Amino acid sequence: MPPAASLSTGSLTWSLLGLLFAAVPVLAWARTARTRKVGTAVGAVLAVGGGLLVAVQHGWVTGIPRADAHLLLGVTAPLVIWCGVRWERARRGPASEEWERRRSRSAGVLGAYVGLTVIGSLVAFLLAGGADVPPKGAVPALPPGLVALAEDTSCGSSSCARTVTVGSRDGLTNAEIIRALDRPAGWTCRANGWLLDRRKLCVNVAEANGKVQLNVSLSDLV
Repeated sequence: MPPAASLSTGSLTWSLLGLLFAAVPVLAWARTARTRKVGTAVGAVLAVGGGLLVAVQHGWVTGIPRADAHLLLGVTAPLVIWCGVRWERARRGPASEEWERRRSRSAGVLGAYVGLTVIGSLVAFLLAGGADVPPKGAVPALPPGLVALAEDTSCGSSSCARTVTVGSRDGLTNAEIIRALDRPAGWTCRANGWLLDRRKLCVNVAEANGKVQLNVSLSDLV
């Protein structure tokens, strides 16, 4: 199979798996719900969560790490379903034996769902332990009038960096460019992710060899 076709098939496979992951809580609840009002309300919440996950998976929503989005849905969806079950019990009383059997099967599916989520999150955490070149999206947006003249990447023993040389369309001096970037002095750092990826993502503006450079570095966990 040609490389392009193989890549396309792989992307399609992952897309389908992502859709399945997002749909499992909704399908499990559809087999569990026994009232129209509660079933619709809880199903809508699960559908919104699944839709948000799909949007993150495909890059339609940025700023939310994919691994964290999977972990959040994997943990919260069973809690939402549990709340739905308790809500229905308060409105309708105990379920029949038929419904209890259906719920038991749904609980088994959700248990496997949570287990796979935890294992996948652990794998994502371990894979995120090393240094890596920061993505282009980690570079702060340049103010109007400033342009990227060049871009370079490099890696050391414990971190990797993306360096952008910044220039001006309006003939600003280096000092004026630095002021226009409006960055705090020195390095400013934050966690690269929300929950799983705790590597430090740091940004710095400096003048080197007569040029203004915007540096973004991503370190390992050690």
